[in-house]
Amino acid sequence: MLHLVSTDGEREFRTEMKIIGRTHHRNLVRFLGYSLDTSNRLLVYEYMSNGSLADLLFAPKKLLCWEEKMGIVRNIARGLLYLHEECETQIIHCDIKPGNILIDENRRAKISDFGLSKLLKPDQTNTFTGIRGTRGYVAPEWHKNLPITTKADVYSFGIVLLEIICSRRNMDQSLPEEEMILENWVYDCFQAGELHRLVDEEEGVDGGQLDGMVKVAIWCTLEEPSLRPSMRKVLLMLEGTVDIPSPPCPTSFSSCI
Repeated sequence: MLHLVSTDGEREFRTEMKIIGRTHHRNLVRFLGYSLDTSNRLLVYEYMSNGSLADLLFAPKKLLCWEEKMGIVRNIARGLLYLHEECETQIIHCDIKPGNILIDENRRAKISDFGLSKLLKPDQTNTFTGIRGTRGYVAPEWHKNLPITTKADVYSFGIVLLEIICSRRNMDQSLPEEEMILENWVYDCFQAGELHRLVDEEEGVDGGQLDGMVKVAIWCTLEEPSLRPSMRKVLLMLEGTVDIPSPPCPTSFSSCI
């Protein structure tokens, strides 16, 4: 249900719904239709029987093994690559988070909730718009009044990747101060060569994969958008097609040399 759409013109809304309706990919939740009402606008999607990634990732009893996690990560990356480069109209999702990643009966992840998406015209590479998305997943450029590009989604993907790796939320005030902010803690462990602290050994974690996934996540969450890889490059790194270089130190870290 969309609540904050009163400023959108009726014609623009219908046009955007038609464009989203023409997006078809195995890692996007299928858009079935929409309802126009005087008080509410509804978007209708296919039903996903296993709920959201958040339901599986943050449950008291962990339900995902390492192999399943890596499959979900690649699913999300493929869906975002389609939105950014392969569908008819380039789409910046603007709200990538575990609650918007739904899981089907085969444990395949699909991106959902295009309610906040920003559609770019064929000649556009960026856009200026008010802050959209969810706290904790919003890229730094949203707060600096800078142009928004697909790299904003790459940042959000990086945060989700860290949450998938560590099976915890990006902010947890119940943890010791040094572990409270996930980005900071992961980079500290990466710098210290202690990545084993991030995961549960019972998940069957592959050490080489863990190192690669952490590197990809750090690249994706760099403060400077131009330094973040495209989702095409991200997918190549996740699939092992290209080498994953060691990322630079995020500028927000005081511990960097």
